[in-house]
Amino acid sequence: MTDEFNAFNTLMHRRHSCRGFRPDPVPRAVIEQITTAASRVPNWCNSQPWQVIITEGAQTGKFRDTITEAASTLPPVPDMEWPAHYTGVYQDRRRTCGLQLYDAVGVTRGDRTASGKQMMENYRLFGAPHVAIVTTEADLGPYGAMDCGGFVATFTIAAEAAGVASIAQAAIAAFAPTVRTFFGIPENRQILCAISFGYEDTEHPANGFRTERADLSEVIDWRS
Repeated sequence: MTDEFNAFNTLMHRRHSCRGFRPDPVPRAVIEQITTAASRVPNWCNSQPWQVIITEGAQTGKFRDTITEAASTLPPVPDMEWPAHYTGVYQDRRRTCGLQLYDAVGVTRGDRTASGKQMMENYRLFGAPHVAIVTTEADLGPYGAMDCGGFVATFTIAAEAAGVASIAQAAIAAFAPTVRTFFGIPENRQILCAISFGYEDTEHPANGFRTERADLSEVIDWRS
């Protein structure tokens, strides 16, 4: 394979969902370079439906406090329909990921208090100094959301290439009305997810595990 492919493959294997960050801010020039690179992702008719609000400094802390309060007191109201349920292999993968996380941070199975506390780390943004709120144009429907998914994935890979850790968070979108009010997001923009990012705390136990990926036999249906 080419050197470019090998470098890309290395990035893909190195990237992971970071759940513990150092407080050091990422320079704005680096964030702009990451976002510019992510914007090169393929998308339908070059519509580029993604828009991002990126916090820094005190604004991150204010949002962290606001979304934590919402998650503690309000029912979820996402802009987009939540998955109806996870079944079969999808539930198995989801459960395995959760158990890996709990094992890493010392949460014993059945300890709902400890697991609930760990779940709330989502709304603390895992201590990240920045969060990007990703929105799409409502009129573009699921294909606009799909294009934004490509942007989110590419943002995290570009961040990894720049030495910046990240985690995409659907949990933030569960409280869309709070997010919309806090940032003044218009109704024509659907809130899809957040990306918390910064420099990884390599000593944090939550960063000590890696998820696995399905074998190609579960992914590819060859036809000859």
